[in-house]
Amino acid sequence: MSGRINIVQGDITKLAVDAIVNAANSSLLGGGGVDGAIHRAAGPQLVEECRTLGGCPTGEARITRGYRLPAQYVIHTVGPVWDGGAYGEANLLANCYRNSLALAVERGIQTIAFPAISTGIFGYPIADATRIAIRETLHFLANHETPAQVTFVCFGDEVYHAYQRLLAEAERETGEKDESM
Repeated sequence: MSGRINIVQGDITKLAVDAIVNAANSSLLGGGGVDGAIHRAAGPQLVEECRTLGGCPTGEARITRGYRLPAQYVIHTVGPVWDGGAYGEANLLANCYRNSLALAVERGIQTIAFPAISTGIFGYPIADATRIAIRETLHFLANHETPAQVTFVCFGDEVYHAYQRLLAEAERETGEKDESM
């Protein structure tokens, strides 16, 4: 199962996958960070299509075409703004991954790439966000044949190393559980 997960450091807008996930704001009309980079790379048609969607609540996901991106689709999801962790942020972030992966299944998407949702300007602690991303993705993949490959695209060493470390921990925990059965 974890063999279906890949961790890379780089620019999500350059990946030739079926879909990339956009860590969007609720308007879906572009912003800073990965959201702005995706909108710039996709071109003005992306914002035009996003205007027809009427926004997106936190934790939900919407899908558009990829336009000038190598990816055929962009799945837009709105992560929570970190406010200390007592306001349902973990569940909202988990929903971002669940809902994005569910849209991928609905569209027959085989390869999908995620950024580190909510860890930029939204301030979610990297280790906590990474743990949620890996947990939700592993759980989803255990119950679905698609997508065949999930890539976590990390911007910067800190995020990259957090994903590598936490995926290795999850693999060890899963291996220990499987051996005891």
